[in-house]
Amino acid sequence: MRKNFGANNWLYPMPVLIVGTYDENGAPNAMNAAWGGIYDTNMIMLCLSDGHKTTKNIRANGAFTVSFATEDTVASCDYVGIASGNRVADKFAKAGFTAEKSRFVNAPIIRELHMALECKLLKFNEDGIVVGEIVNVSADESILDEDGNISREKLKPICFDAVNLDYYAVGAKVGKAFADGKTI
Repeated sequence: MRKNFGANNWLYPMPVLIVGTYDENGAPNAMNAAWGGIYDTNMIMLCLSDGHKTTKNIRANGAFTVSFATEDTVASCDYVGIASGNRVADKFAKAGFTAEKSRFVNAPIIRELHMALECKLLKFNEDGIVVGEIVNVSADESILDEDGNISREKLKPICFDAVNLDYYAVGAKVGKAFADGKTI
């Protein structure tokens, strides 16, 4: 037997995405965006309402970064989701974040978040969807494995549980994509 919950925005796993932008004065800003994901091979999409400072910054600069919240940055990443850059002038610094300018787009890389997608704005859809071209992925060497690839175990990304409003660590490897199904 199943229990019906009606229409909800419950999707597992939901990544915790932190969007970095610069404002009109060049000050870095960050926002926790609950709804986002891959749009196409080299594109990302985010659902952002017009009232966000981040949305205004993306429109003004045509660029943004997307980083992944991690187990050791939960409080800072949650904070940039509950505090508004429209009301808190030093939100980025108050979260404990420091920035370095991306070499590829006019947006900040958050040093404390060790992996970033550096994106150029492609378009805003009429329903609030921001589509960006991923022009570079950068990662701090501290999260690379012995082969020079990004290690999920070292990155320690977290997921959002929209049902219970909790954050969770990503679990253990359970299979190999594009391979395990071949056993059938």
